[in-house]
Amino acid sequence: MFYVYVLRSAQKKYHYIGSTEDLKRRFEEHNQGKTKSIRHLVPFELLYYEAYVTKGLARKRELELKNNSFKKKELFDRLET
Repeated sequence: MFYVYVLRSAQKKYHYIGSTEDLKRRFEEHNQGKTKSIRHLVPFELLYYEAYVTKGLARKRELELKNNSFKKKELFDRLET
């Protein structure tokens, strides 16, 4: 399975959207500061995820959320963050 996920920083009002094949490992990497661009926002909580059968579908959804403000707003409204 492949996953699209949303993390929320406990430090600042910041959300991170990503995709991965191993959600648990990737979440741990984020919280260990191994993602250089967002390590200053650690710790994170896993706010939401979706599972996909193929990497292509997961990547397509990740890009949709990152690049389409309406789709992103729609998801965040549902999550009420």
